[in-house]
Amino acid sequence: MDRKQIVSREGYLNENYHYFHLRDTAGQERDFHFHEFDKLVLLLSGRVDYTVEGASYALRPWDVLLVRHHAIHRAVIDKSVPYDRVIVYLDRRFFERSLPGAGLMDCFEWADKSGQYLLAPDEEQKKALAAALTAYEAVSADRELGAQLLRDSCLIQLLVHVNRLSVSASAAPDAPQDPKIAQTLSFINENLGRELTVDALAERVYLSRYHFMRLFKQQTGSTVHAYVRQKRLLSAARLIREGVPAGQAAADCGFNDYSAFNRAFRETFGVSPGQLKK
Repeated sequence: MDRKQIVSREGYLNENYHYFHLRDTAGQERDFHFHEFDKLVLLLSGRVDYTVEGASYALRPWDVLLVRHHAIHRAVIDKSVPYDRVIVYLDRRFFERSLPGAGLMDCFEWADKSGQYLLAPDEEQKKALAAALTAYEAVSADRELGAQLLRDSCLIQLLVHVNRLSVSASAAPDAPQDPKIAQTLSFINENLGRELTVDALAERVYLSRYHFMRLFKQQTGSTVHAYVRQKRLLSAARLIREGVPAGQAAADCGFNDYSAFNRAFRETFGVSPGQLKK
């Protein structure tokens, strides 16, 4: 496969969370990629289009984008205007461990299951988000006793407001996705161990092979083969982390040749399946 079609892992998180408030006119455009952590994006000003798992969104000020770990996404930034945004990297294990049952990461589960990654707050919700950001940034540089606890509590308040949005707010109306491609993406994610050739997938949605390939690339930015391959690798990595033997994880996710799986795994994650397990 052409190396240019490989979706890469980007960013590292060695903390419980990392809060960025970035202001510039260029931004950092990347090709399609994924993270091992959950990511929250809140646009304050500027123009940016995000594609997440095949759905495209034109963000408006105060829109909240939820990018679950392993979700394949890309931002296209209008560099002619200032780009002001808050981005938060989140290690869900910290929140689930420190606040069990609070459901602070439920918003990402909701986004993943519904296929709707964008939240559009109303005016009152915007004020609540603004207050949460102001509170966090007021203590972001604090080094006095208990400063980290204050930052944690402010970040938790932000997540509470985002979860309320995911419950009460409808997704923004401008996220066009072809229903046949949406059906295909859902089928792929639920059947990674099955045969997922272009012909088989095109036949499922009653499209010709070539029209299906063009439409899939247009909607997702990826070829069918590259998307399926990446999803299988991500699923296999998750199984391996959960303790499933690498050979079984590869077979369960549709890899019939373990040596090819091992090469692809190293190419994508930078480690072997055995090293990931350790």
